[in-house]
Amino acid sequence: MYETIRYEIKDKVGWLTLNRPEKLNAITNTMNQEIIDVLKKVENNNQVRVLVITGAGKAFCSGEDISSLQADMNLGEIIKSRYKPMMEKLAQVEKPVVASVNGAAAGAGFSLALACDFRIASEKASFMEAFIHIGLIPDSGNLYYLPRIVGLAKALELAILGEKLKADEAKRLGIVTKVVKPNELEKETAAFAERLANMPTKAIGLIKRYMQKSFETNLSNMLDYEAYGQEIAGGTEDYVEGVQAFLAKRSPEYKGY
Repeated sequence: MYETIRYEIKDKVGWLTLNRPEKLNAITNTMNQEIIDVLKKVENNNQVRVLVITGAGKAFCSGEDISSLQADMNLGEIIKSRYKPMMEKLAQVEKPVVASVNGAAAGAGFSLALACDFRIASEKASFMEAFIHIGLIPDSGNLYYLPRIVGLAKALELAILGEKLKADEAKRLGIVTKVVKPNELEKETAAFAERLANMPTKAIGLIKRYMQKSFETNLSNMLDYEAYGQEIAGGTEDYVEGVQAFLAKRSPEYKGY
């Protein structure tokens, strides 16, 4: 069905695999559109409670396919027409999104990983702000997410020096949630995704929504947002189940709504 990606659903988890291993999963216009299509499907399918994004072969994603660019192209228009819709749609998915980083995540591939909620990385994974090496600036949400994760000073260092980050250093900086052995990445990611898939999905979505708003508002407005979000969460079946399970001293069985 797709030319540049694979998508399958396994046990309430959607697995989106960037599938251009011969090009280190470099992003093309077709891949942008296919990723957006999957994100829409995940958003509208109540049976999918978690999305995992990973790469085929030895890389997660090497960023934009430079070989497809021409000297007279307007790079700003490429960002606006291709990457902006993709990153905005990813941010709108009110379900947990996990990047399973199997190898290099560079350029826009690093941006894609940063835009996910969690990052499980192989010991062989690496992260690089590759933009500076061809005279460009980080894009695709990179300048938004990176300083929020590592702080301004470290983000400037990474973006300007463009040095490769190994998985263990990325873990120390808070970029990576967990580092695992290469042959255990799929199993560890699946176990982590399963844990998320059995949590109250609506509450997770509300946490994501209002935590994003916290960067754009004051305390008084944030307290109102929290109250509104809590009203929504309190009207879910998962809230009822959570309270009943707590009182009965048993494990809750959440449905995601």
